[in-house]
Amino acid sequence: MAPHTVLVSERPMPEDIRAEHRWPEVRGTRLHLAEYGGTGTPLLMLHGFPQHWYAWHKVAALLPDGYRLICPDLRGFGWSEPTPRGYDMDALAEDALALLDALGLERVGLVGHNWGAHLGFRLCLRAPERFTGYLALNMSHPWPRHRAVLPNLWRMWYTAFVEYPVLGRAVLRHWPGFTRFLLRHQAADPAVWTDTDLAEYAAATSVSAPAAQSLFWQYVLHDIPALVRGTWRRHRLTVPTLLLGGERDVVVPPSLLAGSEPYADELTVRLVPGAGHFLPQERPEAVAEGIGELFAESR
Repeated sequence: MAPHTVLVSERPMPEDIRAEHRWPEVRGTRLHLAEYGGTGTPLLMLHGFPQHWYAWHKVAALLPDGYRLICPDLRGFGWSEPTPRGYDMDALAEDALALLDALGLERVGLVGHNWGAHLGFRLCLRAPERFTGYLALNMSHPWPRHRAVLPNLWRMWYTAFVEYPVLGRAVLRHWPGFTRFLLRHQAADPAVWTDTDLAEYAAATSVSAPAAQSLFWQYVLHDIPALVRGTWRRHRLTVPTLLLGGERDVVVPPSLLAGSEPYADELTVRLVPGAGHFLPQERPEAVAEGIGELFAESR
């Protein structure tokens, strides 16, 4: 096994006695999976940057019995095996669908935050038959209005330190203060993070630096050009979707959440008052309520 793989798999995990851990083989890669609840309505939970499966632990604690939360670490993140490539959205979507196949799940509910929410939209457009509903958190839909995007480009300043291959990997691997700053800066109330949280995600980001940098770089290479060309305007969202945004989100502000009406059958946008960019951490009760609202009929 490659040295970097050993480092990922051997780093101690955050403790959560409710979670059970598995390492299924998916498309030639060993992915780590944390599960809450062995039976009930299955929900695929996709984390964002700079987090991993533990991003969902507060939400899991608030949900009643009757849900099975499937919380994978994306390829190269957390305790999933890193690979030289495979970090573009289409490849990550293939991972997610192959994981569902490996688990024997034909249809599931879908929940995604940040990059996981971006991936979630791609999954719903690509394989809508696999998802009963979609709860998207802190991410714009694939059809943001250009007049809203342009004035908000400055909010993505931090990506210049992440996306470039040499600089990005060096910053993420050797500058843990950068990760800590992003977590504090992007939450409406920085005190929502404990010192333990900050230390965990800073350490995790140091290990997953190649994957994180590649994820951002693939977005530059593929997703931004597709957005400019209006590629996704030829696609329609048919999965019932609830999009929750933070009223004080400094990364994806409320103005970026409008404009989906011509492209979606059933997409509801709702703002969470006083919240920033990390709803699962800042307002887990709002996320839990959204899950109950969207997936109650399938319970």
